[in-house]
Amino acid sequence: MALPEDLSKFDALKEVIARLRGPEGCPWDCKQTHASLRETFLQECYEVLESLDEGDAKKLQEELGDLLLHIVLQAQIAEEAGEFKIEDVIKEINEKLIYRHPHVFGEKKVADVAEIVHNWQTLKQEEKHKKGNYESLLASVPKNLPALSYSQEIQHRVAQVGFDWEDDQGVVEKLMEEVAEFQQAANKKEKTQEFGDLLFTLVNIARRQGLDVEIALREANQKFYHRFTYMEEVCKKRGIKLGNLSFAEQNNLWDEAKEKAEK
Repeated sequence: MALPEDLSKFDALKEVIARLRGPEGCPWDCKQTHASLRETFLQECYEVLESLDEGDAKKLQEELGDLLLHIVLQAQIAEEAGEFKIEDVIKEINEKLIYRHPHVFGEKKVADVAEIVHNWQTLKQEEKHKKGNYESLLASVPKNLPALSYSQEIQHRVAQVGFDWEDDQGVVEKLMEEVAEFQQAANKKEKTQEFGDLLFTLVNIARRQGLDVEIALREANQKFYHRFTYMEEVCKKRGIKLGNLSFAEQNNLWDEAKEKAEK
């Protein structure tokens, strides 16, 4: 069977994946199920995030392709099972985008981005009511999101209906209260609970400042990685072992890394 003529077309990708799943296709692709692809799908999502963090457009192009492969492969599996087709996926998201953007595709006027976000949540709830799905505002937040992202999203959702602090000072005072409660915790169970409350409040501060907590922590992790590996490289060049240095000497080396590792 001949290959698709134009590999830049979406239909070409559908055809390639259908052939991979066909009788003369790839044994690995043929045995995949919705469930078996979960782990690698999540991995591809993180690789997309990594390419965004690095600002590498070429890598982003490649990783988006890998992610798109997963989406079309999932749709192919669904089509074979008689569940839905990729065309159904595309139709539904187009209908959703048009419905939730009446200020673009309709006559509605909006004042700013905040009103757009508020309208989005309102229309989303109206959609669920029309379908008879009377569920919590938080029900559609994926529970397998990383904990920090989940925390930020549920706080964002409730803020859209007015459940939020009046100003940042109230959240800062709450943070100090949580720090004190953590310090007073008597055992590991209490410390775990209080530390969770402390993290939750920090996420709230980030949300109110327009910061993405996952991005902030990934950048902090990356910064630590670069600085620590710089310390290791310096020790290697100087013929010393990092573990044999005193804590004060390690801190001095850390300060040196802060100055030079990211230059």
